[in-house]
Amino acid sequence: MRFLIAAVGRGGKGPEQALFAHYAARLRPPIDLREVEERRPLPTAERQAREAEKLLAAVPLGARIVALDERGKSLSSTDLAATLGAWRDQGAPAAAFLIGGADGHDESVRQRADLTLALGTMTWPHLLVRGLIAEQIYRAQCILDGHPYHRA
Repeated sequence: MRFLIAAVGRGGKGPEQALFAHYAARLRPPIDLREVEERRPLPTAERQAREAEKLLAAVPLGARIVALDERGKSLSSTDLAATLGAWRDQGAPAAAFLIGGADGHDESVRQRADLTLALGTMTWPHLLVRGLIAEQIYRAQCILDGHPYHRA
């Protein structure tokens, strides 16, 4: 199963990008990163709707969608691994993790999501979330493969 992170905004260079690159390089097959932007100055609801369209358009056909949202479910690493493993075993070709813009996801993203996932109740910088998710995908692969990286 392939993995994709689709995110609103550009990553640029810096320690957050280095963290993402570190874990992305460990994944086989490598993780895809697609960045989208809405540059027009739109009212919040319109901008969220446009960001949602762009994020959802980046999702490969047949992929399971994980919307990262503070209102989502909190899962342990082993529970996330089990979910990804089940999707893989069901024949899902990919899992796409969607990171919204500064004002979060439009409702259309949450409705399309197979899983709405929270990384706790704190708000995280969106560039840091890319690295956190890449690490959790790597950890999930290690758990499913019986690799000792995860020691719970």
